[in-house]
Order: sequence, then C-alpha cells, then structure tokens
Amino acid sequence: MEITASMVKQLREMTGAGVMACKNALVETEGDFDKAIELLRKKGEATAVKKAGRIAAEGTVLAVVEGNKAAIVEVNSETDFVAKNDKFKTFVANIADQIIASDAKDVEELSAEKFIKDESKTVKEELVSQIAVIGENLTIRRFTKINTDGVVVPYIHAGGRIGVLVEANAADANDDVKEALKNIAMQIAALNPKYTSRNDISADELTKLREITVESALNDPFTLPKPILNKLIEKAVNDKVWNDEDIAIYEEKKDHMNYLPNFLSNEAKASLAELAVAAKEEIAGDKIFSGLVEGRVSKQLKEICLLDQPYVKAADGKQPVAKYIAEVAKNTGVDFSIKGFVRYETGEGLEKKNEDFAAEVAKQMQ
Repeated sequence: MEITASMVKQLREMTGAGVMACKNALVETEGDFDKAIELLRKKGEATAVKKAGRIAAEGTVLAVVEGNKAAIVEVNSETDFVAKNDKFKTFVANIADQIIASDAKDVEELSAEKFIKDESKTVKEELVSQIAVIGENLTIRRFTKINTDGVVVPYIHAGGRIGVLVEANAADANDDVKEALKNIAMQIAALNPKYTSRNDISADELTKLREITVESALNDPFTLPKPILNKLIEKAVNDKVWNDEDIAIYEEKKDHMNYLPNFLSNEAKASLAELAVAAKEEIAGDKIFSGLVEGRVSKQLKEICLLDQPYVKAADGKQPVAKYIAEVAKNTGVDFSIKGFVRYETGEGLEKKNEDFAAEVAKQMQ
C-alpha cells in the first residue's frame, strides 16, 4: 500500500510522534492507523513526544579528550535523580563519542546523523528511545568540539554539574604542565571567568563596561570622591532640592559624612543621584572621577578575565593566574600559554522546574 504524505500528517497529528516514526509505523502496519498508533505507543514514540514539552533543566555535563580532539556536551533531564542513572550516563557518554567522531556544527546536524552505536537509527531516534525507556524528557542542549595542535585538559566538577575544557599552546606538555592546566580548569569551574585575557574583550564591550561603571557610580553618589559629593550636596542644599527636614539632618550629621546616608530620606538620596546624572559630562571630565572609574573597571576585569584572576591556590592569595603559568613554565622548561577554554554549567539560563511535592502527592491520591 502506498503511504502518502497526508496519511503521515494525519498520524502525526493524532499521536504527536515524529514524521519518520509515523511513516515507518504506517509502512510496517500497511496503512492501518489503529495498528500504527499501537505500534508507536509500544515503541514509546508517542509518549516521548508528550514528555518533550516538559522542562528539562537538570542533567549533566561531560568533557572527553581523545588524542588531538576534545568535546564537551550538556545533556538535560527533568530531575537530578535521572541524571545519576546509569542508563542516562551511558547515553551521555555515547553522545560524547558521537561528537568526537562527528563533523556536526550544531545539535540539529548531530541529531540527524546515524547513531554511532547503532546505525539503524539516528541520534534523534536514539534520544526518543531513551526518553521512552527512562521516562523523562531529555534534551541534547549544546556541545563544543575542539581540534587542537596543542593540548586540551578536561575537568568535571560535582559529578557533572560543571564541566570545563582548557586548551593550551603546548604540544610537548608533560605531566606537570597538564597538572597545572587541570588546576586552571578548576579555577575556571570555581570562578567562572568570561574571557581568557583582556585582549579577548572587544573595544565595544570595554566601552560598554566603562559606561555601565560610570552610570553605576553616578547613581550611588555617596561612593563618589568627596570633592564631587560635597559639590552635589551643596547644590541640593542651596537650591532647595532637599526638603527642610533632610537639610536639617545634613547640618547635624555633616561632620560624620559616612553615616549621613543612614539618616537621609530615600527621596533625598534619589534626588542627589539625579543631580549626579544631570552633571554627568562635568563629573566625567574630573580626573579624580576618571581614576575611580578606571579602578572599578580594572577590578571588574580581574573578576572576568582568567589570566587576571587571583590564582585560587596561590599561597599569598594574590598571585594572578598569568604569573602562575609563567612560574610553571619556568620550573618545567615548557613554554605554554592558554589558548582558550569552554565552561558549561548544567541548566544555566534555563527555567527550573518548580516542584510542589505536596500538590503532587495530593494529586496522586485523588
């Protein structure tokens, strides 16, 4: 019997299963819709699609290295319980192997490939099968693959909650260098830098960072340099921007400026910030203010740039990662540098499922 596109469409609308799954079921049952629906249910196809709408924000991250290839992948499940399941872990390991062997550029391309462990099905079909077996919605969320002429070191934290790959320009890396790279991977897992170095930040991003820092400082005037703050307060008092009560408080507390914000009204503090923002051009041209902004920008760069961050294992707590690398290079005789890194944290940026166990139990008891 010829299986038409309209028949496949009709079965898909009835079951919610995938196009190929519907077509195969109709072919196998010779166009009998009732038998095709039963077959899809037995195979878990229809059930899997129903589960696909549920939030999957738990799961695991796995990072693997094979020779000059490395891959990191995040696969999500609905619960942490399933993330610890051996079947789930095996599936994730198989997907990591698939990525290592694949030239796919994204999850969509990867999903369409023949599954490496069973070429009679695609990766997508294997995912659907796992959903049916495990009983939760699963998603292959993202992956990164690295082909290197240097060395890549993986690190997995908290059983897959966070995964890191660190790539270095060090083709002749010895065990000491690899141990140092593992330490750096742990640093990345713990402190979550956004860039390897300041050189990776574009001029536009740096300009935006400075603008945000300026606006933040102006909107918190009591953190401004005292000469600037005093001018703003003088204007607030002389121009009667503040009410009589706030002016009286200022007169009483002006010899103890550090405590003044604790006594002023919220309206007075807000109006002072408005004065600061209105005088932005004048304040921005002040050398003292410029120094304050640059200091705050530099502090932020130390937080978001790996090489500027204090190395977490430094004895003095101050040694930056860049100096730690230089020290290891000197001691080992291997000149190396960090080329880049990838850090995945399970579920970051995803909506978390709001569990109400009492309601769930009550529902089951009905």
